[in-house]
Amino acid sequence: MERCRMVFSGSGGQGVITAAIILAEAAVLYENLTAIQSQAYGPEARGGATRSDVIISDTTINYPKVVQPNVLVCLTQEAYNKFYTIIRPGGMLITDSRFVKTQRKADAKQMELPIYATVMEEIGKPIVFNICMLGTLLALTELIQPESVMKVIKTRIPKDFLQLNRKALDIGLNLGKAHKTQ
Repeated sequence: MERCRMVFSGSGGQGVITAAIILAEAAVLYENLTAIQSQAYGPEARGGATRSDVIISDTTINYPKVVQPNVLVCLTQEAYNKFYTIIRPGGMLITDSRFVKTQRKADAKQMELPIYATVMEEIGKPIVFNICMLGTLLALTELIQPESVMKVIKTRIPKDFLQLNRKALDIGLNLGKAHKTQ
């Protein structure tokens, strides 16, 4: 497996850090991989900028920060403006088409996806936007198995919300699969 360096970025309250933690835990606990997750966020409880780095590998990880991600997820315009230049040449940039207006960048594959709009259309609640984004990421990268992520979700999310999160993960997987072939 090639080492995958990811940056998830957005604003406080979107669940960016939660999604990164779930992905890293799934890689370690259920895929027998090595993973590191770190996070940074503004002083605001909600609405401030957030960033979470995740590195997943089948070998030892010696440095915990991501300098040039293979995958960059930007869920707000502020996050995009701040981070889009750090993407590794040939990497993948995933943005939400409702919240981010991208500039063309020739050396990265840009995926402008209606993640938020799809969640609102199919579920009607933005609370699972992050899990839908995670499903989209899984489908586009094939990094780890969706069921590994679902096992972690079951340990982190209250029982009453499991079905909603499963649906959001599936919606994201379908969205990613649909756009992977384009």
